[in-house]
Amino acid sequence: MAERDDATGLRASATKDFHHPFKPYDVQTQLMVSLYQCIEEGKVGIFESPTGEGKSLSLICGSITWLRDHKRKAFEEDLEVETEDKDEPDWMLEHAKNERRQKALRSQADLETRLEKIRERERRLKAKYENGEPQRKRVKRSKDPEGSGVGDEDRFILDDYESDDDASKIKKRQKTDDSGLSAETRALMKRLGLTVGDNSRKEDDVEVVDELKIFYCSRTHSQLSQFASELRRVKVPPAITEEEIESQGSLEEAIKHLTLGSRKNLCINPGVQKLGNATAINERCLELQQPETSNNHKCAYLPTKETEAVVNDFRDHAIATIQDIEEIASLGKRMEICPYYASRPAVKPSEVVTLPYPLLLQKSAREALDISLKDHVVVIDEAHNLIDAITGIYSSSVTLGQLKRSRAQLGVYLQKFRNRLKGKNRVYVTQAVRLLDSLTAFLESRAATLVQGAEDIVKIGDLMNGKGVDQINLFKLTKYLQESKLARKVDGYVVFAQEQQQQQSSNQRNERGTDVSKLNRGTMPVLTHVQGFLVALMNPSSEGRFFVLKDEETGDLTLKYMLLDPTYHFKEIVEEARAVILAGGTMSPMSDYTRYLFSYLPPSQIVALSCGHVVPPSSLMASPIITGSTGAEFDFTFEKRNSDNTINNLGQTLADFISKIPDGVVVFFPSYTYLDKCISAWKRQFSGSTKSLWATLSDIKPIFLEAKSAHNKPDTSKGADLTASRSAPDALHASAENTLSAYAATIAAPSRPGRGALLLAVIGGTLSEGINFSDSLGRGVIVVGLPFPNPRSAEWKAKMEYVKQRAMTTAATADTAVGDAAAREFYENACMRAVNQCLGRAIRHRGDYAAILLLDRRYAAERIRQKLPGWIKSSLRSPAGVQEGKRGLQSFFQAKAR
Repeated sequence: MAERDDATGLRASATKDFHHPFKPYDVQTQLMVSLYQCIEEGKVGIFESPTGEGKSLSLICGSITWLRDHKRKAFEEDLEVETEDKDEPDWMLEHAKNERRQKALRSQADLETRLEKIRERERRLKAKYENGEPQRKRVKRSKDPEGSGVGDEDRFILDDYESDDDASKIKKRQKTDDSGLSAETRALMKRLGLTVGDNSRKEDDVEVVDELKIFYCSRTHSQLSQFASELRRVKVPPAITEEEIESQGSLEEAIKHLTLGSRKNLCINPGVQKLGNATAINERCLELQQPETSNNHKCAYLPTKETEAVVNDFRDHAIATIQDIEEIASLGKRMEICPYYASRPAVKPSEVVTLPYPLLLQKSAREALDISLKDHVVVIDEAHNLIDAITGIYSSSVTLGQLKRSRAQLGVYLQKFRNRLKGKNRVYVTQAVRLLDSLTAFLESRAATLVQGAEDIVKIGDLMNGKGVDQINLFKLTKYLQESKLARKVDGYVVFAQEQQQQQSSNQRNERGTDVSKLNRGTMPVLTHVQGFLVALMNPSSEGRFFVLKDEETGDLTLKYMLLDPTYHFKEIVEEARAVILAGGTMSPMSDYTRYLFSYLPPSQIVALSCGHVVPPSSLMASPIITGSTGAEFDFTFEKRNSDNTINNLGQTLADFISKIPDGVVVFFPSYTYLDKCISAWKRQFSGSTKSLWATLSDIKPIFLEAKSAHNKPDTSKGADLTASRSAPDALHASAENTLSAYAATIAAPSRPGRGALLLAVIGGTLSEGINFSDSLGRGVIVVGLPFPNPRSAEWKAKMEYVKQRAMTTAATADTAVGDAAAREFYENACMRAVNQCLGRAIRHRGDYAAILLLDRRYAAERIRQKLPGWIKSSLRSPAGVQEGKRGLQSFFQAKAR
């Protein structure tokens, strides 16, 4: 039995069959063994596996193999437990055990038979479509697919809300709960074994077996679709088998997979889907389910008692074959049932559930989907930006314009229904008005004192300084807003009033002189957005900070809440799940995860592994370049990088390097602003020179720019339509997709073999993550400087202060040097994670090769170099100047050309 040493915390056999569809590389086996052992021991794993190593397949094979092994082992143990205490002869106990095993096998066979029939039906249906046979006609739907349902204005009156106790809460939920589902729909879900938005169960609830499963989460639906494609390659033995069949390897059990998505991705109601905005779609969907919406205007695709059989059929179809989010949506359209709601019954019988970041990381989203992570396995891919994702999900902002608009809408509503509001409704609506007035007054007070482009930290007391606001119980108010559906009522009435007003006269005004037509909600209920921000006012001050920002161009004011401590929001996931795996191509540096996500866990509960690359060291040339072509040192610090000498030195150095690199070269700049500044300088023709640096660079390789650059616009002064040309030397395109297509076409053009092209991009931009610059698209990757965030910004000041205080508290010391060191480490890690993402764009498979050049004297520092991924550090050369770099490039590519 081959075992790794104890230093890795790995004890599983490296010879285990993980059912990989290909012969795995050693690094893939290393990842699968580590993953298997981490799940088995119920730990947290942080795994770095460079792109090009089949990371997704390794994650699938390692986790699915563990899943089936564990289920098989648990089944056998259950059989032993059921018989060990019975006072019966051995032959009777063995007979009873065999009977139970055969029953389980028959049950499994019945399920597989049913699913196989569905797969065959899907294959026949696909063949029909490919042969051009028409789809069956859709059942005739309501003439109003949006289901707005014009009705009497009384439907916008708030229901009685006479107390703050549980009785009031129960009364509301008799009509509709927080999931937005009607009582009829919730009853259907209950019969299917689901309790939407609430994991608690009554004794008479029907229990559906929650299969042990793997929740696989990634950042985007496109990444999840790629995962589904890889999942189709894998074939694993069933969890329950007869030994003689298993030994022959002739029995297979298809992986039961389900992909979940948001309403925006799964809504099939044309009138709702066309809204486009996720919040608007969510609100309209919930609105169409409200009791006051007439039946003939409710969403026709929502599951009902009459469509229970269709929901069950959808469930079986959803898990019968491995489908991505588009296929699940198409399945819903074909079966004429809402895939967003109908997919919920398929969660529990699934073995693998894929879902995007927000649906996993946000507690309210998990509750709405009735997802329990208890004792299941959570795998988060592309986890290098996990901390930022959690921070983004739980941060919030609201503009002065939104606050004023909300206040105006609420004013219109109050004007109409003020005399009909009673009890707690009157109290809480008044409190909402006061709170909006307080926030508005604060922002207006800062309008004159805050310069454009500036931002400042705000104390919560300054926001709550309005008349009577200090007496408001924010918890009760937000609870009321959620349960009363005030935002929906107000928004619905404003739209209704606008429609009525437009029918009478476009110039008619209400009694207070407010032009209702100007209160059109646009794409989303603005009061709902503001309500989301109000929740942030209840957050502990230790977890986040409030900021006020003034837009640099428009001067608009924004109030923002930024989460600083993601620990609490991720801790619940870690504590519920059996094991949590964070995986990515560039997870280095890893210290932030252990400090700011898992600080409460002992080191023994965390497994960290950085795999080497499948390519040999000879396929990578990585070198820090500390001096440029002029002989001057490269210093791209914020204070020095804007000098003419530095920019000129950079341009000449790029010209020297790209002339030695064949095919495509991608250069990453620290910001869009700096990229534009360099381009402007290089296009100037200096006295005594025959042509500009820009022309020199263009002569060597055609130049393409990332879309956001100010220079990335067609030169209309010459009447040229550059966007129509895919091979023009200076074709500057308006979108990343067009830019990449033109860049690739230029490199592949037979008229200039090997000349390639030059792509100027930005660290942290659209081309720095998830883009595949393999082979000739990225023979060279050059990084200019280090993209340190602006330490003078209010947000980064708050982050650094938070990290500093946390480090001192953890170390139980008043020594500020401890806090300063932690803050510097955090600051450097944020920078290097962005750099490492750029470097991961090159060398995408085993046969690939590339040169990586890091332009800045600071890359010579050991503490910076140690934050590079392991596969780059193993090939990293000593810091050099341009001449050494050119010689290195020439010998490197000459060796590859042999």
